Amino acid sequence: MERILILGVGNILFTDEGIGVRALEWLREHFLFPENVTLLDGGTLGIGLMDALLQCDRVYVLDAVLCDKAPGSICRLTDNDLRKSMSFRDSLHQTDLVDTLIYCDMLGHRPEGVVYGMQPFDYHTMAVGLSPVCEQAISSMGARLVEELRALGMAVEER
Repeated sequence: MERILILGVGNILFTDEGIGVRALEWLREHFLFPENVTLLDGGTLGIGLMDALLQCDRVYVLDAVLCDKAPGSICRLTDNDLRKSMSFRDSLHQTDLVDTLIYCDMLGHRPEGVVYGMQPFDYHTMAVGLSPVCEQAISSMGARLVEELRALGMAVEER
């Protein structure tokens, strides 16, 4: 059975930078997942997520994404588009997730990566809550991921 990791990432202290973590919380609150699916709050751990990535076959990353669309718009990214995700951009402070996936590949196990992201409205202001437009769109982001998992035959149940 394929091991799936749903990883919410971002910094909840900077408004919409915390989209991924808030989307993960929404999923936990509204759905029950099969045993082969792990939900993990990755925050801003970067390279610290390597062990979790080595233990899965596919990772769905929930994150803020700069996709040049209206705030609250949802994007699905793979392969070369991953660096549009806030956590997949180069950082002066930590190894980004693309580098972490490369290290996993060097160790012989790189999971397939998909990002479900949302265009942020404000990711510079220090505030714990999301902007109103992104807060409203969290359920749509989570629902799109659940639809994909169900299309793969996974029994994701509503709470």
